[in-house]
Amino acid sequence: VQEDHKVPIVAVNVWYHVGSKNEKQGKSGFAHLFEHLMFNGSENFKDDYFQALERIGGTDVNGTTNTDRTNYFQNVPVAALDQVLFLESDRMGHLLGNIDQALLDEQRGVVQNEKRQGENQPYGKQWDLLTKAMYPKGHPYSWTVIGEMEDLNAATLTDVHEWFKAYYGPANSVIAIAGDVNPKEIYNKVLSYFGDIPSGPTIERQEVNIPVHNGDTYQVYEDRVPESRILLAWNTPQLGSKEDVHFDLISSILTNGKNSRLYKKLVYEDQTASSVVSFQASAEIASRFVTYANVKPGGNTENVQATLLAEIDNFVKNGPTEAELKRVKADYFSGFIKGLERIGGFGGTSDILASNETFFGDATHYKTTLKYAQDATIADLKATAQKWLTKGKHTLICNPFPEYSTVKSSVDR
Repeated sequence: VQEDHKVPIVAVNVWYHVGSKNEKQGKSGFAHLFEHLMFNGSENFKDDYFQALERIGGTDVNGTTNTDRTNYFQNVPVAALDQVLFLESDRMGHLLGNIDQALLDEQRGVVQNEKRQGENQPYGKQWDLLTKAMYPKGHPYSWTVIGEMEDLNAATLTDVHEWFKAYYGPANSVIAIAGDVNPKEIYNKVLSYFGDIPSGPTIERQEVNIPVHNGDTYQVYEDRVPESRILLAWNTPQLGSKEDVHFDLISSILTNGKNSRLYKKLVYEDQTASSVVSFQASAEIASRFVTYANVKPGGNTENVQATLLAEIDNFVKNGPTEAELKRVKADYFSGFIKGLERIGGFGGTSDILASNETFFGDATHYKTTLKYAQDATIADLKATAQKWLTKGKHTLICNPFPEYSTVKSSVDR
């Protein structure tokens, strides 16, 4: 609980420590499917949760799933807090009686349509291709969060009920509440709404498992896009490690802002790329460092790729400058502080508390992460880059579909 009495609102953020990595091969997509099912009413409130929260003044209402966790969050007026706690506790402790075959079929269809929409977007297939390329078959991250179409088709009502019983109890969840509240009152309210829910079974946790990508691999595909895209990816250390934070800073040095290295070289000076992106895709047992550039129409993909690799190689050999390190540290801390100004949503106070308690068993672990960023030196970033960006990488090239045409035939058919 975090007190913030600026305005009479409260954020409620519920995290379940379950994501797609808890699934088994052949049963992918369950965590994300359940995120949808849990918005469609419970045993004692048979109504759409989105509409219910809108009626009581809810804002920033959503639920998300990734490889490692599922969360539900909303901001509401303080007067509506009891209603939110009732709704959250009812779907945690009293859900399965509302999940029948008709609801499963409906939400399965919604998820499958979401999968089609994602894959039909420009470059939409890159994440599926990248996931399968970066993780060996059987690794907990070797399938996408949204799952495989055939697995979603095969999911039975029994499968879904057993999945819920295994992962959605109080012992596998965290509730973070921030806003115009009193901690003692909140404790008693949460106890009254959630205290009768059985804890749930003990859950096996996967250990850190960073795959060794032996040698460079290369993949090319075509899509209905206007520009070629060159994407490079490396397997990197897990969420919360010191090197994971180093890669956040490295990413900013490479592509955050007009003074970043790749933007300055490819977009501003050479004018061969229309955009450049890089990020550390942090995850609980293994992460990925990803960077990509979109080549301007008519540009030379091989030249852009060579420049991209040369800039990264230069960073690996020489590390950042003092000015670059100061700039990205300032950006890192300002981003965190801006998050603290909000009680809810991504990066808000309740989100910070819930994520740190979920992954590290300590809601104040963010202080350790901030210290990693503060203490990072030029030598640290150089060493991290040399250690991980010299290992095998995956190159994924997307090219626009060629423009084909027909000619008039002279054949007598």
